[in-house]
Amino acid sequence: MLYVIDNILSTAECQAMQEAMDDPALFEDGRNSAGWHARQVKKNRQLKGGAQRDGMVRKVEQALSRHVVFRAAAWPKRFVKLLASRYEPGMEYGLHVDDALMGGQRTDLSFTLFLSDPQDYSGGELMITESSLERAVKLPVGQLVLYPSDSLHRVAPVEQGLRLAVVGWVRSYIRRDDQRAILFDLETSLKEVYQREGKSSLFDRLARTRSNLLRQWCDD
Repeated sequence: MLYVIDNILSTAECQAMQEAMDDPALFEDGRNSAGWHARQVKKNRQLKGGAQRDGMVRKVEQALSRHVVFRAAAWPKRFVKLLASRYEPGMEYGLHVDDALMGGQRTDLSFTLFLSDPQDYSGGELMITESSLERAVKLPVGQLVLYPSDSLHRVAPVEQGLRLAVVGWVRSYIRRDDQRAILFDLETSLKEVYQREGKSSLFDRLARTRSNLLRQWCDD
């Protein structure tokens, strides 16, 4: 299941991150973090380790941890890894699948948080393969796309401008994508019922169903 989620960061927070990623000297070859097969098709730059990157990562993790929609879609147990990426003209990331294990942790979900205005660069779409068809994703500043880590995907070549993003991986309490989708629908339905009629008998039955499914499916 693919989710597009908005209002992850404020405009001011996004601008601060853009400014922090403005200096090319702060970046290193993106292949340094890629597996042996992905390294062959990866051509981008990533923010070097240090206080600046650590602060950015913490801010994104905190924003996602308190975001209601992200929590309902991902059921995050742990943020496995986050990277700040920079694509200049001519850079791309060819077709690949993300590593199943990073630092000894299983990756269930991947995400890209867009930090560049789509009007400021051409190309650079995130292309996610769904049922043998590619879906192009290019979002406004501060929006995020969340998708299963077992998806084949690529970043199309950037033709002009600068593409900035934070990418990351999540280990979920709910291992299977179809089960996460059911829980997301239930969570959404619970909120709609509560807004319409409060804590009704229907709300209580839905809440019990959601809790019982969590007990069955939770990977603790």
